[in-house]
Amino acid sequence: MANLLSSLHPLERKLLPHLKDNASLDELVKSSGMQEVEVMRALQWLENKGVLKINLNVKEVVELDTNGEKYKEKGLPEIRLLKELKNGDKKISDLSLDKDEINISIGALKKKAAINISKDGNELKLSITEQGKKLLDKESFEEKLLNDLPLELSKLKPEEKFAYDNLKNRRNIIKTEIVKHRTISLTARGKELLKQKFDEKDVIEKLTSSMIKDGSWKGKTFRAYDIKATVPKLFAGKRQPYLIFLNDIRSRLLALGFKEMKGPLIETEFYNFDVLFQPQNHPARTWTDTYHLKNPVYGNLPKKNVVNAVKNAHENGANTGSNGWGYKWDPKIASQLMPRAHGTAISGRTIANGIEVPGKYFAIARCYRPDVLDATHLIEFNQMEGFVADDSINFKTLLGILKQFAIEVAGAEKVKFYPDYYPFTEPSVQMSAKHPELGWVEFGGAGLFRPEMVEPLGVNVPVMAWGLGIDRLAMFKLGINDIRYLFSSDLKWLREMGVV
Repeated sequence: MANLLSSLHPLERKLLPHLKDNASLDELVKSSGMQEVEVMRALQWLENKGVLKINLNVKEVVELDTNGEKYKEKGLPEIRLLKELKNGDKKISDLSLDKDEINISIGALKKKAAINISKDGNELKLSITEQGKKLLDKESFEEKLLNDLPLELSKLKPEEKFAYDNLKNRRNIIKTEIVKHRTISLTARGKELLKQKFDEKDVIEKLTSSMIKDGSWKGKTFRAYDIKATVPKLFAGKRQPYLIFLNDIRSRLLALGFKEMKGPLIETEFYNFDVLFQPQNHPARTWTDTYHLKNPVYGNLPKKNVVNAVKNAHENGANTGSNGWGYKWDPKIASQLMPRAHGTAISGRTIANGIEVPGKYFAIARCYRPDVLDATHLIEFNQMEGFVADDSINFKTLLGILKQFAIEVAGAEKVKFYPDYYPFTEPSVQMSAKHPELGWVEFGGAGLFRPEMVEPLGVNVPVMAWGLGIDRLAMFKLGINDIRYLFSSDLKWLREMGVV
């Protein structure tokens, strides 16, 4: 109990003397002299500490609206109309009611057979019926309801409910409000707390420099922090989760001595396909598998020696001992512009422009391909591209690096390799990792660059290369089962996603 006393907020201490079983919020506000928001805040804190329970009773209350207030004083327009007609028939233009009240009254009284309507020249004339006279002899259900409001909707008597149904659709006569009534119930702990002696002045809220200097803090009690108190959630600014993941990958590779490659989003087919020893009649170069620009259609090819090296590789294998693809290479096809279809285009551009041997390179590249959007496929996506050129490497080296990358960086638990085919690598392999919900998910391809690709460009050592679907690897790391969430604007997910 001492710990509870020492943790009480000043508002709680101020309210404690006024607490009693079944006390309402209004009563506590009045007796304590505190503002309603202060009382409510103190009650919520005390409820969190097990001192009391807040009971909420919600009810619908029928009240007078603006017209209802007026009609309570002056009478309902239909009753006033009947009173005017009791003294004799009247034309509509002779009535004292305004136009809206006349229209409403005529409709209401016709339903009750209280008036007759006839024509007097070009104008309507009204007269009261015997039924209308009887209505004036006693107070109507509607009049009585206006005089008795406010009333709780669920407790209306049958005649009050009848009147309510007649008036609720009429403009601004009655309205229904949701009324919340709060009372408190003291717990056993709360009753015990009220028996304690305390003075709100005996507890110090904060330690000041002057108290330290003059020593007045000695022997005093300081209010304890309540670390279990409910506080508002704070959503501080932070980087988008996927960007954090990409930046982490970039930092790790740079720390390992990799050089980052750069390349344009809009690329020529030369760098996207031809440099990679992909023939010009390959199905991947059709509109169904890649996007192409309508305007401009063509870009510039690089230096003549690079173009000739690639041309010879395609036509006859150049000096590699290969026969190449055995067709006439067309520079016009190679100069067509397209959004980059894979990150390997950056590797091809980098090698064509000259690399260091030994050397290791990487790029995180935005790519574009026609596809059907689903949980594991995007039209616009990222690839983590890389290659290592060195005399000492082989295919086994490549598999070891890729497995280590998938497990340690992306958090995949199991990795599989399958034989595969790519025009620019031999041997080639496809990599898959096991997702806890989606099962085995393909996340990239790899292999050793073919001699027809690298040797004509002056690289005469083994080059192992990979292109990973970094988006899919991020799904493992971020614990999501839909790749579209990486680019989501879902505020709930963005706020609640932890730091990776």
